[in-house]
Amino acid sequence: MSTSSTVAEVVSGYADHLRSRDVSEHTARAYVADVSDFLDHAVHSTKLRQGSGEGHLTTASGARIDIAAIELDDLRSWLIALDDAGAAKSTVARKIAAVRSFFAYGVSNLGVPNNPAARLRTPKKDSRLPTVLKPQQAADLISAAENHRTGVTGVGRRRKGGSADNGMDTSGLMADDSSTSDPAADDTTTGDSAQHGKNDPLDAAKRIRDAAILEMLYATAVRVSELTGLDRSDIDHRASMITVLGKGNKERRVPFGTPARRALDDWLAARELFTGPHSGDALFLGVRGGRIGARQVRELVHRYGSDDPSAPDIGPHGLRHSAATHMLDRGADLRQIQELLGHSTMSSTQIYTQVSMQRLQDTYRRAHPRA
Repeated sequence: MSTSSTVAEVVSGYADHLRSRDVSEHTARAYVADVSDFLDHAVHSTKLRQGSGEGHLTTASGARIDIAAIELDDLRSWLIALDDAGAAKSTVARKIAAVRSFFAYGVSNLGVPNNPAARLRTPKKDSRLPTVLKPQQAADLISAAENHRTGVTGVGRRRKGGSADNGMDTSGLMADDSSTSDPAADDTTTGDSAQHGKNDPLDAAKRIRDAAILEMLYATAVRVSELTGLDRSDIDHRASMITVLGKGNKERRVPFGTPARRALDDWLAARELFTGPHSGDALFLGVRGGRIGARQVRELVHRYGSDDPSAPDIGPHGLRHSAATHMLDRGADLRQIQELLGHSTMSSTQIYTQVSMQRLQDTYRRAHPRA
């Protein structure tokens, strides 16, 4: 490491290292933010500012910090500050994993003498069960998008057999696609826009897309990043299967049912309304023509979920939890659910047995006369 290195340069090099190890983009961003947070904390230590100089880095403000002099107590000081700020145990556990990874990188690439984070103890996560929908609430959530497009003409009309008819003039739609600088705002179908759904072809197509997204999230129990990463070529229409790229770049095949297949057919017929120079083969598109992002998917799940005030407010991962729990309730084998979800270990899947048992206990207490 050069004595003139800056914190930004070192953190950037660490980010490149994470990407080279096939760490997911979400995890890489979180780890980089966590390491930056720790270094911001450490720069206030007088000891680290007055180190030997071999590991000195310059911050954006011109301050200097000797990362080679960082010790276990410096990390503990940071963790105490996080605890005082009310950080959740899961957040602290991730931050510990991030600094462990960073200092391991530092030992191999920056001349740091040892990994002080290796001796940190990871706090046990709170044994909080995931929030799930009841089966009828899940059906109602999906129906919310379906109902919003009831009576829409010209876009994705179901023919006999479930295919879609897309006989509309698409001229002028791409001009509307770039009318705002906020892609997420372009992708919202609420307020006045919702009132014009029958007359606005693009708005109608968005609802068809939203229905397909909700169907696929629940039918396949995929992660939101796996859904947004899907290409049209990942769909095996004959077998009703998709190929998803999960954590650690592991591929798996996931089945989907007839309702999801019909919703996909409708969307694929309407997809051309969104296509642009950057669409590529992406399955789900935003109105600007690019691959839809995880944020837009989260927003639409919350938006349609708000139609049912009795249901808990969940995001895409809540639909994943719900699908796994409902399958277990209906007799699916835990090992099969593990394969469906792409869990590397059974321990991650076993939490659904606890959710299922909790639901059984709640039902028993409500229904049994001597509970």
